[in-house]
Amino acid sequence: MSVVGFDVGFLNCYVAVARAGGIETVANEYSDRCTPACVSFGPRNRSIGAAAKSQVVTNCKNTVQGFKRFHGRAFSDPYIQSLKSSLVYDLAQMPSGTTGIKVMYMEEEKVFSIEQVTAMLLTKMKETAEHALKKPVADCVVSVPCYYTDAERRSVVDAAQIAGLNCLRLMNETTAVALAYGIYKQDLPAPEEKPRIVVFVDIGHSGYQTSVCAFNKGKLKILATACDPELGGKDFDEMLVRHFCEEFGKKYKLDVKTKPRALVRLYQECEKLKKLMSANSSDLPLNIECFMNDIDVSGKLNRGQFEEMCADVLARVEAPLHNLMEQAKLKKEDIYAVEIVGGASRIPSVKERISKFFGKELSTTLNADEAVARGCALQCAILSPAFKVREFSITDAVAYPISLKWNSAAEEGLSDCEVFPKNHAAPFSKVLTFYRREPFSLEAYYNTPRELPYPDPTIGQFVIQKVVPQASGESSKVKVKVRVNIHGIFSVSSASLVEVQKTEEGEEPMDTEQQATPEKEEEKEETDQDETKAQGDGQKETEEEKKTPPENEEMETSPEESKTEKKSDQPPQAKKPKVKTKVLELPIENSPQWELAIDMLNLFVENEGKMIMQDKLEKERNDAKNYVEEYVYDMRDKLHGRLEKFVSEADRDILSFQLEDTENWLYEDGEDQPKQQYIDKLAELKKLGQPIQERYMESEERPRAFDDMGKQIQMYMKIVEAYKTKEEQYDHLDQEDINKVDKMVNDAMIWMNSKMNQQSKLSLTVEPAVRVREIQDKTKELYSTCNPIVTKPKPKVELPKDDKAGEQNGPVNGQEKAPAEGTEKGTADSTGNPPSTESTNPRPDMDLD
Repeated sequence: MSVVGFDVGFLNCYVAVARAGGIETVANEYSDRCTPACVSFGPRNRSIGAAAKSQVVTNCKNTVQGFKRFHGRAFSDPYIQSLKSSLVYDLAQMPSGTTGIKVMYMEEEKVFSIEQVTAMLLTKMKETAEHALKKPVADCVVSVPCYYTDAERRSVVDAAQIAGLNCLRLMNETTAVALAYGIYKQDLPAPEEKPRIVVFVDIGHSGYQTSVCAFNKGKLKILATACDPELGGKDFDEMLVRHFCEEFGKKYKLDVKTKPRALVRLYQECEKLKKLMSANSSDLPLNIECFMNDIDVSGKLNRGQFEEMCADVLARVEAPLHNLMEQAKLKKEDIYAVEIVGGASRIPSVKERISKFFGKELSTTLNADEAVARGCALQCAILSPAFKVREFSITDAVAYPISLKWNSAAEEGLSDCEVFPKNHAAPFSKVLTFYRREPFSLEAYYNTPRELPYPDPTIGQFVIQKVVPQASGESSKVKVKVRVNIHGIFSVSSASLVEVQKTEEGEEPMDTEQQATPEKEEEKEETDQDETKAQGDGQKETEEEKKTPPENEEMETSPEESKTEKKSDQPPQAKKPKVKTKVLELPIENSPQWELAIDMLNLFVENEGKMIMQDKLEKERNDAKNYVEEYVYDMRDKLHGRLEKFVSEADRDILSFQLEDTENWLYEDGEDQPKQQYIDKLAELKKLGQPIQERYMESEERPRAFDDMGKQIQMYMKIVEAYKTKEEQYDHLDQEDINKVDKMVNDAMIWMNSKMNQQSKLSLTVEPAVRVREIQDKTKELYSTCNPIVTKPKPKVELPKDDKAGEQNGPVNGQEKAPAEGTEKGTADSTGNPPSTESTNPRPDMDLD
């Protein structure tokens, strides 16, 4: 199983993986760990990441970036409408009413949903992870800003599904940073001690997020979060762009905003200048050649002027910090450390203001860019059974208070109830009890619309179906479980009807308080009871309960009934009638706001698969074209270089003409041809060029092959000579075998001399008399025939029984005891290697095996 964390940022993305016992941020095909969050559409394929970034200027209308802020938003959203004028590409309305992006793709006008475009980026990140891990990637954890609402989170989950990923968790970026910070700390307080309070500040390109976190050994809990979704590095870029637009208007009479391409180039240069000013306080130049109307422009700025210009933006830094401390009810003295991350956290004036607010030095122990991705990968490792990770529990917080409202059965009008207050622990489930005779609907919404960075507070409608009255005609008890799941998404996860059956004694159950209390009050009371119960039990709950209603019957019914009994001031009764209940699961019709329909989601998955295949085919086509171009230039250089001696004048002229003709074809008619056309063209060239290259290779390798064969021949000739001189080392070999070796060696010698003579008479421009492969085969044949004969071990010699001392140094593996000093050892060793003495083996370093 793969363990991967994806940090999908506004401007850049990072991929972290768990391997070799640690977390590693992996590099893309450009050896860069940072992948631009950019998708470009062309006439034949898509470019994603760094390849798309390079087309921002040349193909600006069809290159999409900064789309992270469009998730889960309607096209009519005022925020979307306000952004349209500042975008180089076009936005359009999807059939569902959500925002889409209009581009030219495959020479057709297409509108892609935000989920589709994000899925394209995730597909690229998935490929990067797969290339690093050398195995398929499916399970992952994806980061989202902590201020994302329900609709935005569901949009990201859908995007992951379109990309073929199984998102184990959508993780808040500040929570991911907290995990990356805390899991490696060895000195955290014990669980029963006072927790260590750390503030995390994340200032990215387009969002400003803060959170305060309590750490104990083995756990972290987010106490509060505060943010400004409209404050980030882009605001500083905007100030610079505005400044230089005005300056160039006065200085060069240029209206930059009328030319999208010029505006994109100015944004790029202003971003570079901003980064330089973070490291230098002196005057820095900004120069752009052929900016507009073939005019070169230049300007300069220093850090002091920049900070003065951005005073209004910098003033917004402190407000979320005040909000954070108020929510958490903490004093500045309670803060142990302030950790800052995010690209814009490098701006000196931003750091200075944060440091001044808390009255302490800022901590920068984490990688400002990669901390979120690393935290996500750690969370994925914790959730994955494939990795053993230190026990570490993570309790997140609900960003906005969530309420439910419904039509009251007892009174006319709507009733409502806050089920998850702000900063409530998450993931979490609660059980609410209603008394109803018929199906009813619940509407979930955020009850503080002013705090939302989103125009519509509605989360969704949830209809509880098939509710029927009791057999007696009374209202049925309906238990509804609501949940904020591991992604931070609200849902009505289950509903069940508690059917009261007849008692064993035939008596009606006593429930005077329930009958006397109005339904509205009963609902509220039961809700409060369930909240108390849930807060007591739910802390350990991190995954959606998968128990069936019958299993939950005791858990949900009994405690509530006992609580009701305790609340009533009835005297204890000796005998109480037993009540049997039956729990029926009820179907729920979920209608979340801006939810992507299942059939539409399946269509997007299918389309993404087709686009991936199209990209693959186009890559293969381009590779085939590049192979032809590469061969043309490579062969042309070699014909006048190392291959010059191996080609005749006539052949060189023919091949040179063919190469030149192919080069002209590539840049004219061959610019846009099918893959097979390039394969055929390369085959034509190789038909002429391959024999020349083979002659060169043969000439290079032939002397080495003859040399190896000659050494083998020499070695076996010396062994034959040693046998003839009755050397003890070979006296156990058969005469017939030695004759066979002698004949084989002589034949090989004659063959080698003959071929060497033939080759020496030939020109280098013609086919060789003998190929290297033939020489190697001949050498192998010689070895396979002669080696078993000359390495044959001596027969085992039995020692006298009384020679006990010699037994230890006696024959081992069929070999004789080592000879005394001054004599020569002549037998082959147990592995079958030839003798290794100077007197018999001219090549002691040669392994005959």
